[in-house]
Amino acid sequence: MQNFTFHNPTRIIFGRGGIARLGPEAAGAGKKALLVYGGGSVKKNGVYEAISASLAENGITVTEHPGVKPNPVLGHVRAGVEKAKTNKCEMILAAGGGSVIDEAKAIAAGAAYDGDVWDFFTGKAGIKEALPVFTVLTLPATGSEMNSGCVITNESLKQKFSAGSPRLFPRVSILDPGTTMTLPEKQTVYGAVDALSHLTEGYFSASDKDAVVTDEVVQALARSIIASTGRILKDPGDYNARASMMWSATLSLNGLQSLGYGGISFAGHAIEHSLSALYDIAHGAGLAIILPALFKHQLEKDGSGRLEKFGGAVFGAGSAGKTIEAFERWFKKIGAPIRLQEAGIPAADIPKIAENAMELITLWGINYDRKTVEEILTKAA
Repeated sequence: MQNFTFHNPTRIIFGRGGIARLGPEAAGAGKKALLVYGGGSVKKNGVYEAISASLAENGITVTEHPGVKPNPVLGHVRAGVEKAKTNKCEMILAAGGGSVIDEAKAIAAGAAYDGDVWDFFTGKAGIKEALPVFTVLTLPATGSEMNSGCVITNESLKQKFSAGSPRLFPRVSILDPGTTMTLPEKQTVYGAVDALSHLTEGYFSASDKDAVVTDEVVQALARSIIASTGRILKDPGDYNARASMMWSATLSLNGLQSLGYGGISFAGHAIEHSLSALYDIAHGAGLAIILPALFKHQLEKDGSGRLEKFGGAVFGAGSAGKTIEAFERWFKKIGAPIRLQEAGIPAADIPKIAENAMELITLWGINYDRKTVEEILTKAA
């Protein structure tokens, strides 16, 4: 197990009725907020009303910034930054899933910066200041409610890049499983795939493969995600399954999932970001396509040890090959695609996808060349 320093400053308020506590928690940050949300589902499930009431009771006025896309885009981020600056907002509130929270974080950084917010995503500038961020999570998936990163797509350049800073940890995140009861099935499924992918990226790329405690945490969370997804698909009103999914997804990317692993690689995400950027498919759908192909590549490159260990602990699989088959079988069972063609992406596009992916792979310092990326994509065709 490698040396590490772990610190996560986000305060989590978990359970029924938690949204009522948003106002008192946020009041200490000021009286003017930018409320960021997506297509309007928060107005149908009662979340918007509950947020508005809690903020009003605590004297917080709101400027609204609706319309965040499932793959949030730079143009909308820039508009949010301008709103926050013009209205002298003192905090950013996010109501939604990871896309909404990611955009809220980007706005929080951009509102405290004189340049273009895209500078943070290309490495041109670092995030030194940001407005406080508060979140109400409605879609378990990305873990953005308890980490310091965000992902944005530059729609004109077709680049889906990430930025991060300790300044972007949300101050408080409200996790009420009841807010997820009306999620469409596809969002539940793709959220589960995303959460599971956060666990496997570090587990299979760990430079130190003898971090037993972290391995056990990863395996337990993976089992919880798989079991919870099955229960939710069978009974969408199963509160305890929703609660397990929500907390598991949060823990899957809050830092605990890779402690002691040393250097890790998010190669699957780097490649998938190109699918999202070029074809605007759901992030979880893209990951379900890429991950089995990546595992096949890792089996050829690194051997069977980690795949066998994970497969035995999570799926009861007896070999590395059976583990990959178990992943594909589970993805298909819950309704996620496992091949590019299932998402309408032709194999002829593989060179274009690989070329796009290399921009982020280079930026992240991943030791993959274009030929390797094309080989992985070919396995996913």
